[in-house]
Amino acid sequence: MQGTVKAFDARTRSGSVLLDDGTELPFDAEAFAAGGLRLLRFGQRVNLALAGERISAVTLSTFPLPAPPA
Repeated sequence: MQGTVKAFDARTRSGSVLLDDGTELPFDAEAFAAGGLRLLRFGQRVNLALAGERISAVTLSTFPLPAPPA
């Protein structure tokens, strides 16, 4: 799944993304850390991994998503 960064707080390492259909989904510091990134910018295109309805990983669209936990 892909989306576009709507907001990112470097202090809390959390933010939100907009899906292509306009749905806004928040992500927490754990999901940000799982993607191996250092920061995100408004408008940046990202890949998302979901665990149920929660974003479990956020990474750049050019990076592979981390493998799901076993």
